[in-house]
Amino acid sequence: MILEGIRVLDFTQYLSGPTVTRLMAEMGAEIIKVEHAPTGDPSRGLPFLKNGRSGYFVQQNRGKQSLCLDLSKPESKEILFDLVKESDVLVENYGPGVMERRGLDYPSASKINPRLVMASISAFGRTGPLAHRTGYDWIAQAYAGFMHVTGPRDGKPHPVGVGMADVGSGVHAFSAIGFALFHRERTGRGQYLDISMVDSLFHMHELNVQSISLGDGWKPGRVGSNHELVAPIGVFKGPEGYLVIMALQLQWPNLCKAMNRPDLEHDPRFSESGPRAKNQDELNPLIEAWLTTFSSDAEALACLEEYRVPSAPVISPYDATKYEYFEKRGTLRTVQDPILGDFMMPGFPLRFSEQPEIPELTAPLLGEHNQRVLGEVLGYSSARIEALAGSGVLIKGDR
Repeated sequence: MILEGIRVLDFTQYLSGPTVTRLMAEMGAEIIKVEHAPTGDPSRGLPFLKNGRSGYFVQQNRGKQSLCLDLSKPESKEILFDLVKESDVLVENYGPGVMERRGLDYPSASKINPRLVMASISAFGRTGPLAHRTGYDWIAQAYAGFMHVTGPRDGKPHPVGVGMADVGSGVHAFSAIGFALFHRERTGRGQYLDISMVDSLFHMHELNVQSISLGDGWKPGRVGSNHELVAPIGVFKGPEGYLVIMALQLQWPNLCKAMNRPDLEHDPRFSESGPRAKNQDELNPLIEAWLTTFSSDAEALACLEEYRVPSAPVISPYDATKYEYFEKRGTLRTVQDPILGDFMMPGFPLRFSEQPEIPELTAPLLGEHNQRVLGEVLGYSSARIEALAGSGVLIKGDR
């Protein structure tokens, strides 16, 4: 396993932080998830629930070990400091000031373990004028300009329908940790990684920010189902559902051939990208009229593929099981949980030739690994562990 031997101290909850350690667990890292008594990660209560077990929690926390502590007790702080000494990476996504109050901010943690790589994920970063503010995914989407460019052309802003800011910042932190570990191998020094959800989203603007300097007055806005500057790029009504067609200048002649409309290729309204975009209110109905000549979406897509025009059906996550791509690539995966049974979740998105097999992992019960972590990792005696459990420092649950 690629990350075998790497120990991660996981102070994360909900989605952005658990995304980081979820990916690392799939690559063989040892993840010690520190949960707060009495209920642990709040996502343990998020839908969908079966027999009190959350599918949301299980998806984000498979392969991790749960250590549940009553953090109000001084013995818990000693345990956490001992774990910092024994860890390679610390990941946290708490609110502003939480790690500082616990003496686990990077300046403090690095004194305990100078080789430690620590990553903090927050809405606005740990420095800057908004570092004091708490934020969640939709807050970051709003502040980063995503909502402004998403939704109907003349309608109100829409959020993206997935946890884009949470998962995006988690993946950014995951990649940063990998390079920080590489740097540590060369220098022996750990370092601190400050990952902002807003920064991660704002980095995804491929041309909207350029318009400030180069747009000649153009301002990005909501474009609805069709790209404002390049055409035809958009969502088109097919014989059965909706199809996305993306024909840049190189594919434009191919689309004309597929439509059996050679006259459109050199029509001054459509021959170049700029005029096509300005005249797409005339072009797009021609494309949708052509699509009605097919008996099915599959038939239309086969024609587009024959002429090498990029296209795809608009697939509902619910319908992903109907498409063999998701199964053959492992993009849709069936996993087994001792309480939930078999259920489907997104698969591991990375492919490594040196790690062709994906491990079978299970999400922990609350405090399930208290004894293992304190005994095997920290070397505490059984009597000491029993005393900590008896005094309420260690907590266990059945979900």
